[in-house]
Amino acid sequence: MGVDRVIHSARLVDEGQTTDDAWIAFDGALVAGLGTGDDWRELAPRDAEDAGGTWLTPGFVDIHGHGGGAAAYDDGVEAIATARAVHRAHGTTRAVLSLVTASIDDLVTRVTTIAQLAADDATILGTHLEGPFLDIGHKGAHTPSLLRTPDAASIDRLLDAGAGTIRQITLAPELPGGLEAVRRFTTAGVAAAVGHTDADEATAQAAFDAGATILTHAFNAMNDIHHRAPGPVLAALGDDRVTLEVIADGVHVHPDVIRLLTTGAPGRVALITDAMAAAGAPDGAYSLGGLAVTVIDGVARLTEGGTIAGSTLTQDAAIRLMVHEVGMPLPAAVAAATAVPARAVGVADRFGSLTPGHAADAVLLDEHLTVQRVWVDGAPA
Repeated sequence: MGVDRVIHSARLVDEGQTTDDAWIAFDGALVAGLGTGDDWRELAPRDAEDAGGTWLTPGFVDIHGHGGGAAAYDDGVEAIATARAVHRAHGTTRAVLSLVTASIDDLVTRVTTIAQLAADDATILGTHLEGPFLDIGHKGAHTPSLLRTPDAASIDRLLDAGAGTIRQITLAPELPGGLEAVRRFTTAGVAAAVGHTDADEATAQAAFDAGATILTHAFNAMNDIHHRAPGPVLAALGDDRVTLEVIADGVHVHPDVIRLLTTGAPGRVALITDAMAAAGAPDGAYSLGGLAVTVIDGVARLTEGGTIAGSTLTQDAAIRLMVHEVGMPLPAAVAAATAVPARAVGVADRFGSLTPGHAADAVLLDEHLTVQRVWVDGAPA
């Protein structure tokens, strides 16, 4: 029996290694097989594509991004489609859609919309709630008046609206009810993340012991490492259960500091975009969660106060920075954009790898690590 498609003569980067002269076969929406050399011809594929010796990777998985193409995930179905198209063109084949802080009523509406979309579009993995249970002192680009402490009724409303599609919640565990909120969300199957927080090392560790498994954009919107106050970053580095998100745009975290993360937590650093609407769009005036944002030279900052307000990053650019400036080997950098984030939100059995049985999502990169082709569910995107 033949297969639908074979991509051959590639340098396959997956599972932490590189395989030269590799081929991969798709049968429908799944990976059906892989190998090296010319034995792919025996499969009699209906379509064969020559990679010409370029890099072939799994489709990227972004677990923390807010939009792109001048559109935000908070703004409904058409905006979501616009933003997803931008990131898909840059290799992000699956994404968790992040929502900024809003009222519980508005979040319920937005979570419901994403749940409905996810039911029909498997490239949307669900929702990431970045707020409203955040520390006002580390609010970043979140509206202060909408921040609040977690309560059971609000949590239950959000969980009910998500109907199993909320993948991640960022919260400050030091807030009253914070640790109980971690337990409540994780019991419901949601990955709890420590972020936008005033937590010290002990409080962060308590959150991890309560079930939190992610550190939201490490170093940003949290206490720094101090020689007498280690803070949440060192708590996460020392805990093998925790995945550390990083925004590898060269603005949010210096490449030398990112290197500390990759050295201290090998295989646990996830490349996220935290992209706002200006990703893939020109500099200018934008809005993020109702706050005015000005983008100059690709750097987004609140118009009032100048706080960094998300990024204009895409995941292919993050991989390039990790390889060229951080010095991370390409297989590890690819894993940080594929297998690691997929594992962090519980979908590694389906996404983030090109081993048989996984989704037939793939990205072809040239020698400069620029995206040339993207496949989603076995079809060109």
